[in-house]
Amino acid sequence: MTMPQMLSAFTPWDLAAVALLLMAAVLIDWIVEHPPAKRPSVTVLMMQYRRDWMAQFVTRQPRIFDATVVDSLRQGTAFFASACMITLGGGIAVIGNRERLDMLAADLTLDAQGVVLEIKVGLVLLFVADALLKFIWAHRLFGYCTIMMAAVPNEPEHADAYTRAADAAEINITAARSFNKGLRSIYFALGALGWLLGPWGLFATVMITISVLLRREFFSASRAVILHRTHP
Repeated sequence: MTMPQMLSAFTPWDLAAVALLLMAAVLIDWIVEHPPAKRPSVTVLMMQYRRDWMAQFVTRQPRIFDATVVDSLRQGTAFFASACMITLGGGIAVIGNRERLDMLAADLTLDAQGVVLEIKVGLVLLFVADALLKFIWAHRLFGYCTIMMAAVPNEPEHADAYTRAADAAEINITAARSFNKGLRSIYFALGALGWLLGPWGLFATVMITISVLLRREFFSASRAVILHRTHP
């Protein structure tokens, strides 16, 4: 099937819904990372906690607690990366079996079949693949952070103690940023599943995804607690 034939299988509403999904994914990332000064996001608020953590790390003895926290963060990224790899493998296997894909469409009473359904599933896998790359990079950065924390001198009076701790905090923040981007890609992968129900299904799931992400970053109860602690 040629490209014009594939495009002709979709209505203008399909293209508009996909465009909304992609624009929403980009804009939500930007808004969360660059929120209004008067209403910082949870992601931005947690940056200061990470810096405070590393400042406390310099004088904490022993440092077993800090090592446990970083290990927990790495395990979290490893778990999501593994889940994304399994999802990608399963999705590719489904796309590669046209008969199974048509049976799935029939079971779900979907009108889309063949190449159309492959493209819709492929859009979901695109977000999953993006999440996988983000989680892999976050896992690696948390590893860098562990090494940098180990290089922080045990003596608070040491000239490099707080400088190295601050550098470790910035790497930790960068790792968390990549991890959070991966999580948002998972949200939008779930939102992309709405396309299986047609363009209006995709419109609906995109709006739900946007509302969930904005609420958790800007209007959640946890944000109120975090904001209170950082801005008493």
